[in-house]
Amino acid sequence: MSEKIVFGGFEFTTFCEADIDGLTPIMKAAFDHDTFIHTGEERGGPGGYDNGDLFRKYYLDGKHVSFKITRDGKPIGGLCVKINADNINSLESIFIDPGCQGKNLGKVVWDFIEQAFPDTVKWQVLTPAYSKRNIHFYENKCGFKVVGWIRSPEWVDEPNTCVLEKKMNNT
Repeated sequence: MSEKIVFGGFEFTTFCEADIDGLTPIMKAAFDHDTFIHTGEERGGPGGYDNGDLFRKYYLDGKHVSFKITRDGKPIGGLCVKINADNINSLESIFIDPGCQGKNLGKVVWDFIEQAFPDTVKWQVLTPAYSKRNIHFYENKCGFKVVGWIRSPEWVDEPNTCVLEKKMNNT
């Protein structure tokens, strides 16, 4: 069963297998764009970001909650979160078509996530250390704090990872 939620002028629809072919080029473009503006490398992202395997590994595994993001019926991105019994949850990914970036959409997506999961005590997210734009977004737009740095084999080209957390004020 597919759930569709309209929020902030965008549609958030439960991600399904049929979304992989349409969203893989968007995910690839988003990760490659971010990698290029920060490193000058033509491509880069977590394993499977460019062939649909990342969607199969996380978005469809039954352990995560994932959405396709559309505007006027056109897919423009997606998101994946892991919701845990202790309500310390993780944002696995947000990706947005590079042509739609810089228009406050990321903040709308984050606001949707907070509204959709109001019982969350704390959010956690990992992002490549080289992605100053992502770190700025999470810290200055969404209220996260950098809590550490780790090395992760998941990322292509740059294994250094920034760890961010946001404690929610709902307790």
